[in-house]
Amino acid sequence: MKKLALHWQILLGMLAGIVLAVIALQFGTTLENGENTAAIFIQNWIKPFGTIFINLLKMIAVPLIVTSLIKGVADLQDISKLSRMGGRTILFYVCTTIIAVSIGLIMVNLIEPGGGVSEATRDGLLAQFKGDADSKIMAAAAEKGKGPLQALIDLVPSNIFVALSNNGLMLQTIFFVIFFGIGIILIDPQKAEPVKAFFDGANEVVLKLIDLIMLGAPYGVLALMASLVAEAPDAEIFYALIWYALTVVLGLASLIAIDVLLVMLFAKKSPSFFTKNILPAQLLAFSTSSSAATLPVTMERVEEHIGVSKEVSSFVLPVGATINMDGTSLYQAVAAVFIAQVLGYELTLGAQLSIVMTATLASIGSAAVPGAGMLMLVVVLESIGVPSAGIALIFAIDRPLDMCRTVANVTGDAMVATSVAASLGELKEPEVKNWDDHYHKEE
Repeated sequence: MKKLALHWQILLGMLAGIVLAVIALQFGTTLENGENTAAIFIQNWIKPFGTIFINLLKMIAVPLIVTSLIKGVADLQDISKLSRMGGRTILFYVCTTIIAVSIGLIMVNLIEPGGGVSEATRDGLLAQFKGDADSKIMAAAAEKGKGPLQALIDLVPSNIFVALSNNGLMLQTIFFVIFFGIGIILIDPQKAEPVKAFFDGANEVVLKLIDLIMLGAPYGVLALMASLVAEAPDAEIFYALIWYALTVVLGLASLIAIDVLLVMLFAKKSPSFFTKNILPAQLLAFSTSSSAATLPVTMERVEEHIGVSKEVSSFVLPVGATINMDGTSLYQAVAAVFIAQVLGYELTLGAQLSIVMTATLASIGSAAVPGAGMLMLVVVLESIGVPSAGIALIFAIDRPLDMCRTVANVTGDAMVATSVAASLGELKEPEVKNWDDHYHKEE
């Protein structure tokens, strides 16, 4: 695989995983409890390698954010520049989220996927996934009980080491790291230089570790895709929800197309240039369903292959992985209306505008991990008066759609980083680094 480009390696790994699982399941034996022996083998002996690969990416995510963001902020030398970058980043993220929710509402109202689900299928799904739905509803209730300014409280860590040890508290880590970087700017440059040099060197080490981790990407993706196929629900349930899934996928494809057009508009980069260079991050996002796990690769692709400066990427992308959930917001809009359609609820224009507002606000601070969108969907459903137990209708197909919407999330992050860099004059010629650039063998 060494001679192939990384995105082709990952694609082959995905395809091999699917083929391996399909063939294995055909030859597997069904036990008395209904489980397939091949599925058990895949879960016990193949899936762990995919889990290890995801854990490696998650392991490196926080060190990457700390080293790159401190270096990026400290190199600005001017707090006003940080303010300009931050303002443009937040504006981009809010606008693209509103666009995403609007696309979702347009698609679901045009296609009306909820009209094709029979009453028997609806009752079966509600019964089968009731336990999963109840757990999400309870978790959402705990979030709802917090005060209106809880988001601001949650932004500031009481213990930075606790925040560093939990990828779910990424926003707290970002707050501390930016605060630390500002402190470096404000002290004597001579005293600041050793600190900057340390984090500069540490950042190079972390980037090299990412290169090493990515050598195993095709095999990690193979394991993830094989386990996904082995654990898939009944095919009849997927067929019943095909129109819902199609609506979400069409919406996400439209959103990604708009992201590419925005790169053309703001960064003057061709669609082929952007899509080719961000494709490995998109494929990894699809395999892991996690913006946080994909973040190290997204930063590497944006910096080295698109040409965004480290100052911009180290600020925009970690923030985006936390607050920019365009794909998730679009999915929430489609899912909310779909559930309302199946349950027979008529949504007024005011209710659908409420979805736009609620989904936009809910995406900010939503954890960049698999399944977080389902939790926020409960909040959206309750805002429009639709029973939150209706989320059981979509659990069967949520995992593959979670993979698709993570691709849109990561693409949106890369688009904003590229556009912000172009607006600040920080978009340069790409400079690709390989894992063995400084590795020399003795002859």
